[in-house]
Amino acid sequence: MTSGAFSESSVDQPERRRFATGRQYELRRGDALAVVTELAAGLRWYSRGGVQLTESYGDADIPPGGNGITLAPWANRVEDGVWHLNGSKQQLDITEVPKNNASHGLLRNAGYALVSESEFSVTLEAPVFPQHGYPFLVRHQVEYSLAEDLGLVVRQTLVNDSSADAPFVLGAHPYLRLGGIPSEELTLTVHAGTRLVADDRLIPRSSEPVSGDTDLRQGRKVGELDIDVSLTDLDFDGGIARHTLTAVDGRSVSLWQDAGCAFVHVFVSNKYPGRPKAVALEPMTGPANAFNSGHGLRWLAPNESFTMSWGISASMDSAS
Repeated sequence: MTSGAFSESSVDQPERRRFATGRQYELRRGDALAVVTELAAGLRWYSRGGVQLTESYGDADIPPGGNGITLAPWANRVEDGVWHLNGSKQQLDITEVPKNNASHGLLRNAGYALVSESEFSVTLEAPVFPQHGYPFLVRHQVEYSLAEDLGLVVRQTLVNDSSADAPFVLGAHPYLRLGGIPSEELTLTVHAGTRLVADDRLIPRSSEPVSGDTDLRQGRKVGELDIDVSLTDLDFDGGIARHTLTAVDGRSVSLWQDAGCAFVHVFVSNKYPGRPKAVALEPMTGPANAFNSGHGLRWLAPNESFTMSWGISASMDSAS
């Protein structure tokens, strides 16, 4: 962890303390602790029994690499920030300048308002107002809860307050870890049969069966991987797909997603501050550039809503 980074003991702070990510919402249940931020309705911390299960960052920092943020009304990227609505060109702001893409939706720099709060859960909400590139009024609501049997559960809901059908893709950007074990020593398993073949701007151009570094079905050591790829054809068991980081001693942490999220983006980064390797597992209802390809794109009728669910669970029992 980098110097000055968040730690479990730092959550009990005076009210006057200011955070770059705004108000911090602390949830506790049994040995579980989650901290959710006002900024982007983000997950800043999740731990069980004092074992850190997500990457974190310092009080004065914004989420590095999009760590923990939620994504609406699109996840990943829109090529050149351009798409067409009923034949009319829509131009979004370019927020990933090196690749000339509109990246990670319209709320990653927005503050979310509190809807409800309890000891075990918090619900936050932010509107997307009609604007150039996205002429719709929608609301993104994010509920975090600690469940005794499921661990951390996240429900993201988009509501269309417009008078016209609104397109969307929802997603999230958590980074998982397993306590103090270097992530490069963990084994990553993702039961996905297809990868989206992207260009150097991370825009999908085709798809093909997973192979080599993108075939994670039998598990691959994180230290061997350098990937930034969207996967689909996930193995849903009982409506849930799981992607797992496992230690040599048998302990593990998993991200699960429901059948409404048919895609997961796997990003093994060597640029996360203070970590040789960091692993983002990003549940998504659609892939990059869905506004143009239509792949995974959904439309909400006026007054309709859609909810996706995902979460983080862990097995803390060592085999030794």
